[in-house]
Amino acid sequence: MKKILFFFILLVNLFSYSQKQIFESPQLSKTIKLHKVIAILPFKVKISYKKQPKNFDAEANKELEISRSKSIQSSMYTFLLRKRESYTVEFQDVEKTNILLKKAGISDKLDEMTKDEVAKVLGVDAILGGTYEAEQTKTEAGAIVSAVLFGGLGGKTGSDSLTLTLNNGADGELLWRFYKTMSQNLMSSTDDIVDSMMRKVSRNFPYTK
Repeated sequence: MKKILFFFILLVNLFSYSQKQIFESPQLSKTIKLHKVIAILPFKVKISYKKQPKNFDAEANKELEISRSKSIQSSMYTFLLRKRESYTVEFQDVEKTNILLKKAGISDKLDEMTKDEVAKVLGVDAILGGTYEAEQTKTEAGAIVSAVLFGGLGGKTGSDSLTLTLNNGADGELLWRFYKTMSQNLMSSTDDIVDSMMRKVSRNFPYTK
């Protein structure tokens, strides 16, 4: 019985780790040939809990979401910059992106603007944006117990999902969408999870030479 449960958990973990969806517009390959500079927007971040922890502070959670929004934007930029020789475009420095958004007074109003309007403000050919959602489903203590019982496979503490969208700057049309889910493991930091996601994104990125 224990062996059956062991393999069942293994299959569940493998399945949850590999979920991925990609959309490509019929106009993608033709349109991206015209692109030279891409801007990466701050990510929309949502952090939730399957069971709300004691002493939950909604304001602190909101601050964490805002902080992680810029952190993931920066991580994406750094990752793509390290591999810039592999791509046909340049990426606008995210500090410049955020300064231009702030000067235009739209840093906190991106949901109220079309992607072509944002691209015009930033002076870029396309907009790369995204959503990052993290749900904490198990406490670390619970994960440790599961890991001991099931030989390390039960150390899952939550799940993450990353959605990336690429919109054409001229008309705001959606050209490409990437969706990936992953499991948060006991020994995985947020940096580990994001880095793994970036590697998956890189292998499916439209501007790869």
